[in-house]
Amino acid sequence: MICDVAVSAPVRGLFSYALDTEALGRPVPGTRVWVPFGRGQRIGVIVSCRERASNDDLSTLKPITEVLDEVPRVDPAVLALARWAASYYHHPLGEIIAATLPTVLRRRRWKAAPEEHGWRLTETGRRTLAQDAALGHRQQRVIECFEGAEVCEHPAFEDLDFDWRAALRRLVRRGWVERVATIEASPDSPAASPVELNAEQRLATDAVVNALGSFAAFVLHGVTGSGKTEVYFECIEQCLRNSNQVLVLVPEIALTGQLVARFRERFGARVQALHSGLSDRQRALTWLDCTAGRCEVLIGTRSAVWVGLPRLKLIIVDEEHDASYKQQDGFRYSARDVAIMRARMSAVPVVLGSATPALETLANVERGKYTRLRLTRRALAQSVPSIEPLDVRGHQLEGGLGETLLNAMAAHLERGEQVMLFLNRRGYAPLLMCRNCGEPRRCESCDAYYVFHKGLDVARCHHCGRQISMRRPAGCCEQPDIAPIGLGTERLEEVVATRFPTHRICRMDRDTVRHAAALDDMLDDIAAGRVDILIGTQMVAKGFDFGAITLVGIVDADSRLYALDFRAEERLAQLLIQVAGRAGRADKPGRVLIQTHQPGHPVLRRIIEQGYDVYAETALAERAEAALPPFVAMAIIRAESNRSDRPLGFLGAVRQSLASLTDTVDISYPIPALMERRAGRYRALIVLSAPQRSSIG
Repeated sequence: MICDVAVSAPVRGLFSYALDTEALGRPVPGTRVWVPFGRGQRIGVIVSCRERASNDDLSTLKPITEVLDEVPRVDPAVLALARWAASYYHHPLGEIIAATLPTVLRRRRWKAAPEEHGWRLTETGRRTLAQDAALGHRQQRVIECFEGAEVCEHPAFEDLDFDWRAALRRLVRRGWVERVATIEASPDSPAASPVELNAEQRLATDAVVNALGSFAAFVLHGVTGSGKTEVYFECIEQCLRNSNQVLVLVPEIALTGQLVARFRERFGARVQALHSGLSDRQRALTWLDCTAGRCEVLIGTRSAVWVGLPRLKLIIVDEEHDASYKQQDGFRYSARDVAIMRARMSAVPVVLGSATPALETLANVERGKYTRLRLTRRALAQSVPSIEPLDVRGHQLEGGLGETLLNAMAAHLERGEQVMLFLNRRGYAPLLMCRNCGEPRRCESCDAYYVFHKGLDVARCHHCGRQISMRRPAGCCEQPDIAPIGLGTERLEEVVATRFPTHRICRMDRDTVRHAAALDDMLDDIAAGRVDILIGTQMVAKGFDFGAITLVGIVDADSRLYALDFRAEERLAQLLIQVAGRAGRADKPGRVLIQTHQPGHPVLRRIIEQGYDVYAETALAERAEAALPPFVAMAIIRAESNRSDRPLGFLGAVRQSLASLTDTVDISYPIPALMERRAGRYRALIVLSAPQRSSIG
């Protein structure tokens, strides 16, 4: 046979290899193989196979060295999805497929956990045993191990004094033995009683359930606290009645633990999680459970979109607007968009849930591609929180906090209510500057400043991870006097502790939440009332349900108003609405105070006074007028080098080449990236834009 193999290498296209069927059997697409590649050997995955034709010259093809799997590891649906992604995102197929596999399956040698699977005789194998058919000595001894046993696991063969795995593989290929799962699902915990849905939730649920069995894209657009999760639950319940599988994507690991707990309260042990916070072994076992059909509800971050689910019936993308769904390094892709394509290819509905849908999503609603399902009122709370801008121009600020916000905090705390402060800058101070010469401390590898972390007594670059001890002398002048400038969450915590010394404070950011257990402890403390004041970055806006928080203070709303990225205003609007939604989620009314030096800024006023719907409508009209996505297609070609002159020179040649090929695509001149130097490498880019994506890709 001749097999087309996607090799795990940064090379586009497939590679053909010869397969000795007598020695290696007849593997099917999705099976991992060990193949010669260049001067060495690499793992590849078979994409297609065909019988050798009479005119094929096998002497020009390298042979497959080893077939690594008894059964295909890559699900056919995932293989088809990967092939689409390779074309859509212009990335080597072999690297995409490798990225879909757990780490342990990217290695040549991998031993399955003993309790994971076993083997049993097929009907053909039983007849062979009864007839005392002629077998090789080793195969005969393996067959004898099945006498008196329905299923044999690894320990049953351990006493054999030869390579029983090779003999067993031959028996599997001959159809006399088959591999079976031996992991039994944990007994379901008592399921929580379903919540009575209101009229809007019921209409949304009915729309999704009626679409089961065909592709449809729904945008579940509900205000914060409107009960989107209960709609998810009801739709999933309908799927599980027929033993189908459901994929639920969440944007961050931070969300996973709390959401998994809620799902398991409702569905018990049928729910499993998959994210980068798990060990390699845990990820591999969960992945195998999914591909074998043992997991019915999979909750995971963006990589979970590539997991094989043979009975997939529904896909849910929670907080679909979140930028965390975009993979920014290596294979760059949007998990939300891949999920939509997977739903289309699998003929299942997809639900995109958010209180602040992305403008691309709303544009697709207007074009009739998606159906919007509205949840306009909170499920349990009295009302949506009131939002008030605080003009802090000319006011004395105490560690970034104005007197109005401080007084409001004191009033809410006195009533025994919880308060949340939002500041999207971690660390103690975002800048270190010499008081004598005015020179800031810059990262030696990036065009960025060091951020001071007082608790660690280090200055750290948040872009490349480089850090220096504060005891290291500065060489800016003869008598350096380094001082922290600006405000971060660590400094804000210090200020709040001084102003409210008797109240318990919790800081939630990347520095304090280093693993899932730390986050779970924080959430337990907040839920149990052991925290009075919560201080956090955008992590606190990720859909958490803090029932006792009645006041949310946004310390600085101005930082994103003047960013160069055309999406900055959209992300600011989403962030403000999501953070504001943490207030008043139970039976007490919520209040949101937004400190700003720009109270008259039109974007800020529109968000605060008219809400996200009006903002989004206006922003879409502005995008259309300015010929920006989602009304045009845009792509970036970026080059980087350790020499500053090379990226611009290379991209200049690329631009000339592209300009000679097309006149329908607008091609910018090469420009340095917003952060030209990062981790010691210089970066530049050109921007391509066209009315239709097909003109670019």
